[in-house]
Amino acid sequence: MTDRSITPQALPEDKNLDNSLRPQRLKDYPGQDRVKENLAILIDAAKKRGEAIDHLLLYGPPGLGKTSLSLIVAHEMGVNIKITSGPAIERPGDLAAILTNLRKGDILFVDEIHRLGKVVEEVLYPGMEDFALDIVVGKGPTAKSIRLKLPRFTVIGATTRFAMLSNPLRDRFGAVFRLDYYDLPTLTTIVQRSASILKVEIDETGATEIARRARGTPRIANRLLRRVRDFAQVRAEGHISASVARDALDLLAVDPLGLDEIDRRVLAAIIDKFDGGPVGLDTIAAAVGEDADTIMDVYEPYLLQLGFLDRTPRGRTATRLAYSHLGRNGGPPPQQPSLL
Repeated sequence: MTDRSITPQALPEDKNLDNSLRPQRLKDYPGQDRVKENLAILIDAAKKRGEAIDHLLLYGPPGLGKTSLSLIVAHEMGVNIKITSGPAIERPGDLAAILTNLRKGDILFVDEIHRLGKVVEEVLYPGMEDFALDIVVGKGPTAKSIRLKLPRFTVIGATTRFAMLSNPLRDRFGAVFRLDYYDLPTLTTIVQRSASILKVEIDETGATEIARRARGTPRIANRLLRRVRDFAQVRAEGHISASVARDALDLLAVDPLGLDEIDRRVLAAIIDKFDGGPVGLDTIAAAVGEDADTIMDVYEPYLLQLGFLDRTPRGRTATRLAYSHLGRNGGPPPQQPSLL
């Protein structure tokens, strides 16, 4: 079992690069306006009542800021946050150890919460609902069940697979929010903010070029910014312009739509090896040498958003847009409008 505690008030910007790029206030968090407005209301209401904020569930593709929002909630509430993940909590005793160390108002952030084991979930239910922990002492006929009272705390769950959550677990969250991909202006703002923190010289066109290729995802935007920064320091005297960003990202094989080598290999496999599909996810994964879950969680959502892939009952198919983007001839015929 692994977990770590963070006091939001003590996150020095120079301690960890990733943490330094995370905003610590809702007002500094760009994008996701509807989610931020709802969170602001929940936080203000909880603070006025002097209570812990209700349990929250954040879902959406990876890299959109679920962890950052959780840290912001803890910072705004002025409480500590303990960070762990579903796979790290292997046994009910692991969860019990975490819960009994929480103080009033603390936040337990569980990343990949859909990967919690069923037995562990059963321990979490009374903790979330009744703020109690049921422990069985002894074995056989002499076994006794003891209920320990827990302080009122908050669980914030994060998942990339909302559908994989069991209904009992999903129903115990008081508020559920979906995080969407970011638009180009918001991502450009994020790149400019991160560049100022990293003390990188960048103009607006350079920031826009990086944002355009970031797949609508802040995590990717920040990662690309760091690689472009390296390129600029070696070949452009440290200044990032549109042409410098373009040359750096071309060298990284990130195309103008943000597709990388794996994205193109997935599309090429469907088109060239399987005649455009339909083809199953496991077959695609074997063809490109990637894990099926990685393709489904990381690559497929963006390809679907671009309209390059279709999901059908028989498998994935490449669209005419995918053929065009890869410079291939052919593709499925355009759909005829229905007369009904």
